[in-house]
Amino acid sequence: MSPLHAWTLCTLLFFASALSFLDRQVLSVLAPQLIAEFGMSNTEYSRVVFAFVLSYTVMFSVGGKLMDRMGTSWGLGSAVTLWSLASAAHAWAAGPWGLGIARFLLGVGEGACFPAVTKGAVEWMPQARRALAISFANGGSAFGAVVAPPLTAWTTLRFGWKGAFLGTAILGLVWLLGWILATRKLPRAQKSSAATVQSTELTPLWKRKQMRRLMAARFLFDPVFYFYMFWIPQYLARERGYSLQDIGNQTWIPFFVLGVANLLAGGASDRLARGADHPKRVRLGLMLAAALLTPASCLAPFTPSSGMAIALLSLLMFAHGFWITNFITLIGDAIEPSKLGAAVGLTGTCGGIAGMISNLIIGPCVDRFGFVPLFLAMALLYPMAWSILATGGFWSPNPAKRTIEYAN
Repeated sequence: MSPLHAWTLCTLLFFASALSFLDRQVLSVLAPQLIAEFGMSNTEYSRVVFAFVLSYTVMFSVGGKLMDRMGTSWGLGSAVTLWSLASAAHAWAAGPWGLGIARFLLGVGEGACFPAVTKGAVEWMPQARRALAISFANGGSAFGAVVAPPLTAWTTLRFGWKGAFLGTAILGLVWLLGWILATRKLPRAQKSSAATVQSTELTPLWKRKQMRRLMAARFLFDPVFYFYMFWIPQYLARERGYSLQDIGNQTWIPFFVLGVANLLAGGASDRLARGADHPKRVRLGLMLAAALLTPASCLAPFTPSSGMAIALLSLLMFAHGFWITNFITLIGDAIEPSKLGAAVGLTGTCGGIAGMISNLIIGPCVDRFGFVPLFLAMALLYPMAWSILATGGFWSPNPAKRTIEYAN
């Protein structure tokens, strides 16, 4: 595969992950308006979010295995088609149940996205550019989250909230056309560029010590990101008095910072790991620095300035960018590419289970106590997740090195 073709495919992976976050963030941006229009409480809204996280969690693992079986080309194309149709279905919702069903279907489609995106980035790029390719492809999620607030606000103010959901569905179908054109000859190209793995490891993924640590760590830190995705617009509307226009004008900022951090993290991780005896230590060192930044975010609800609150939220997103890029790359360092889709899916499922539990807690907590206890709890989770990885064999050098060869 030529470098130009590889980067073209990675660019489409970037836009696929962007679309997945754009589609899911539309509801978050519109949450204050839809809660009022349908007469929902925060507890009922949390159940709508739960419907998405439930199917997304299941499909993260199932979708990862499907991507390994179907291949990234067919698998990701099918997933984007499904979630685009599900996004359009939101426009016909007439209450919480309709929203919940549409969100459930959206999660079914989007659950396969990140296993497919990560798998494609690893397969189509040489090892020396692995972290950069992964960070770029997954970094589309931040781009989608940046675009979502202003685009959703603009579309809603002109065409209503139903137009916002239909618009994202149309964008998904446009992406699909580009994907079909770019992957027409991919099976033949893959024969000359697919990774080959020399490994006798037959132990099921979930039985491997490092895999269990990766799953446990994601169980801890994923609720923070789910909270930021689905509840920050509601926090700003309820506690800071933001209008839909205000949400559109400002809530993109933390996710823009996330996107910048993703790209910086990928480049820094590749440069520092190049030539290092133990690349996993490099990833963990960058993750430790990120984890130590996250507790500052608990000050957000206490600052009198909305601008300072946005800045503190952005700081956590900056830290998350460095964290998640190196976390996903760490999976690639520990697991052979033939099982990478399943491995990413397993960790995502663990994070999704935690997301389901946390969202069912968040709604009643907001109704009864407000957002302060949530910010305080979220401040502790990244350091706890790092300690699980650091004591799980990632920090210590591996006595036996698996040989992995990548064709250039």
